Amino acid sequence: MKKLFKRLTIAVLSLMSVAAFAQTEPIVFKVWPNGAPNSNGATKEHPASGGQNYDFEPTLTVFPAAEPNGLAVICCPGGGYYMLSNNHEGRQFNTWFNERGITFALLDYRMPGGHKEVPLSDVQESMRIMNAHAQEWKITKLGVMGTSAGGHLASTAATHYTDATTKPAFQILFYPVISMDLDITHKSSRDFLIGENPSDEDVRLFSNELQVTGETAPAFILHCSDDGLVPVENSIRYYQALIKNKVSATMHIYPNGGHGWGMMKFFKYSDQWSEELDKWIKSEILK
Repeated sequence: MKKLFKRLTIAVLSLMSVAAFAQTEPIVFKVWPNGAPNSNGATKEHPASGGQNYDFEPTLTVFPAAEPNGLAVICCPGGGYYMLSNNHEGRQFNTWFNERGITFALLDYRMPGGHKEVPLSDVQESMRIMNAHAQEWKITKLGVMGTSAGGHLASTAATHYTDATTKPAFQILFYPVISMDLDITHKSSRDFLIGENPSDEDVRLFSNELQVTGETAPAFILHCSDDGLVPVENSIRYYQALIKNKVSATMHIYPNGGHGWGMMKFFKYSDQWSEELDKWIKSEILK
């Protein structure tokens, strides 16, 4: 009888835990409810660039953790500053983070269309939104993450912050575009962000390996040696800049796997990166 009671108790507690997790519904914010302070140049007839519609309004979808551990992260999906790959490089991450007590927020940011300040302004305003709700969601540390061009945006947020409210506490980068150096950059991401004939100043400003300081947030970086779209040299240069400035940095470079895998299970190192990221969060960010 005692064994049966114990099993029933465990089952009930498990169901309660699942129910608590299921009750955490996403909350959607308009990033600029009163209108953005800048424009990507899009009109009804002419989209900003590529697949994003002219009337696109940036949104922040927040998945609060049912049992928060104090951390939250804003995710910037990839898409070459041309479109948003916000499924396997965005929304599918929410369960992984929520299960670990981390509030997850997906940012559908505007494409730059050559207006370099637009995506960054969306991230920074999203950080202000998250920080305004920090007490409600029990956030003590807010970080950024991104994949590919979204990794460039996340690393830009980490190196171009303007005040304490827009400064990330940590950064997680999946196969990121980092540099605007033509030798290693993703050319179309560069073109859409700073234009086909950018100034030397803009090339340097948005080459984030050149913008690292001793105040830059700790970083966790993932890449593959055989990435044919965004050369692994992007991550290597960023890692070296972080180390040079005595910033805590962890990097895992896998021998193969290409580009764009995100949460895809076909990526044969998915278990490894998940385990390593989990360890890093516990040892470096929650410490």
